[in-house]
Amino acid sequence: MNYPLWQQLAPLLEGRTYTDLTHAFHPGQPRFAAFPDESREALFDMEKGDGFTAHRYSIVGQWGTHVDPPSHFVRGGRTLDQIPVEQMLLPLVVLDISDRVSKDEDATPTLADVQAWEERNGHILAGSFVALRTGWSRRWPDAQAMANKDQAGISHTPGWSREVLEFLIENRAVAAVGHEQTDTDPGVATSQQDFSLETYVLARDKWQIELLANLDNVPEAGGVLVASWAKPLEGSGFPARVFAIH
Repeated sequence: MNYPLWQQLAPLLEGRTYTDLTHAFHPGQPRFAAFPDESREALFDMEKGDGFTAHRYSIVGQWGTHVDPPSHFVRGGRTLDQIPVEQMLLPLVVLDISDRVSKDEDATPTLADVQAWEERNGHILAGSFVALRTGWSRRWPDAQAMANKDQAGISHTPGWSREVLEFLIENRAVAAVGHEQTDTDPGVATSQQDFSLETYVLARDKWQIELLANLDNVPEAGGVLVASWAKPLEGSGFPARVFAIH
């Protein structure tokens, strides 16, 4: 048998590290407060004498590590089945603000962070996936720690900033973004029902991955992100399987 493409790819992949960036989802995990919990039922179970095991899952599309297509917030925006597979394999940029978050849980990235990254690594490539590393995924699956609410009910979690998202999308033409926390917007904003940053990303016809894991095991540059998900017709979100090759 002749496998010319694989014969070219295999030497490039040999010796690489594969890092899973996905939380395994399960009932009781952290979630957006308005969403119901997952329910799971074994319709057939070999432990009970059936010839095979099959589960029925009842979940909201935005469940665990998941993809948000433009249609999640934008009427007429692209749905999951309209995102081409060519966009599921992308150069990976990791923007790390975890040290700042350890001192200020409301921290967001600045243009200086992006400038410093580019001084070390060169311009961010068009079509990249930019992941915001905050260290927040270490709190998974503790729902209270993820939400991190004060006595007034205000959530203190890191998030993106408008200036950085505008720069990445308008000046660097990135394909998608992702983050470890539950939302694009910082907690002080989402506590006031302000989701303007997520709206901005999706309104620019970009997609995003929320609740990423293990970004601390991935270098800030030089890696490749692979993101895949189920293909529900006109889907507005779904759990994703995401990993990095580096």
